[in-house]
Amino acid sequence: MLSIPLLLMGCGGVGRQLLHHIVSCRPLHYRQGVRLRVVGVCDSKSMVAIPDVLTSEFHDEFLLQLCKVKSSGSSLKDLANIGECQVFSGEEFGRRVIDVAASLHKSSGLALVDCSASSETVALLCEAVNLDCCVVLANKKPLTASLEYYDKLISQPRRIRHESTVGAGLPVISTINRLISSGDPIFRIIGSLSGTLGYVMSEVEGGRPFSQVVNAAKSLGFTEPDPRDDLSGMDVARKALILARLLGHRIELDNIKVESLYPVEMGSDVMPLEDFLVHGLPSLDKDIQKKIESASSNGNVLRYVCLIEESRCEVGIQEVAKDSALGRLKGSDNVLEIYSRCYSKQPLVIQGAGAGNDTTAAGVLADILDLRDLFGHSTSLC
Repeated sequence: MLSIPLLLMGCGGVGRQLLHHIVSCRPLHYRQGVRLRVVGVCDSKSMVAIPDVLTSEFHDEFLLQLCKVKSSGSSLKDLANIGECQVFSGEEFGRRVIDVAASLHKSSGLALVDCSASSETVALLCEAVNLDCCVVLANKKPLTASLEYYDKLISQPRRIRHESTVGAGLPVISTINRLISSGDPIFRIIGSLSGTLGYVMSEVEGGRPFSQVVNAAKSLGFTEPDPRDDLSGMDVARKALILARLLGHRIELDNIKVESLYPVEMGSDVMPLEDFLVHGLPSLDKDIQKKIESASSNGNVLRYVCLIEESRCEVGIQEVAKDSALGRLKGSDNVLEIYSRCYSKQPLVIQGAGAGNDTTAAGVLADILDLRDLFGHSTSLC
């Protein structure tokens, strides 16, 4: 039986869903001859770890209880008296993560999985890479840190997977990597990579006011608690940077031209959320409507896209042809059009659900299993 020791950072929606997937897939993985052995779990403040990381693992009942504790908003410290585990807090848990990696370095290895949304995991991940750990990311921030950190993270490309950083579970990263590896140069990527903004832009086509659509998206749970986190375009910019760097662009996040859908004077540091929803958003309706009418007069529609070309990497509203994959986009799906030598006239199109805890966690799980060849066999858990 192939054993993959796993340490999870991040117990939010995606992290908890990943643990549920691991537990529910036990029969499938057993038939595949694989055992995912969870030896530690971290949130932003603390970590629980199994005392003997070389041979033991958390039982499934403990993992499900952990998910319940975190879903209720409680701390991992509350698990101290449940099952056999050690609890580490503050700076101590960062050191413990590296201790676990070092302990497993010369035996089976470790899959370090980052499902957090923190930029503070970057240094820890780079240190783990130096110990030949495998790294699996749903968190975009490590890959959009400075080029210095980025180069360290990808210094062992066989040991890193990050499919879920762009398009959740959609095969975006793997498709681009395969095209590059086959010698098929990619010269243009354009895509709608925000389920929230895809929904908003397709809904305003029908004549609904921008403010009404954004508020509806918020009530449906499509946006962050503060919709400005989506409307700023920075999440799309991070995804664009990840793709651009895959294509070999040596750029930083600050080099990307980003169009926000609200002005600076409506930012969260200036205008309270309630004021933005009630007064700020409606004041943007006329400008958006003018852009829609202008696009329509050209036979086009508006989409909020990322565009990556040889000398361009930008994020914002663009007109696209109605009959293109992007133009036909409805709802919260993601759509990516890839143009290369082999796909120069008709692009390679990837489309599907590009958000959601379930989809993202499934992508993370697939990435972990894709690394199985780097782990040794064990008979102790068969």
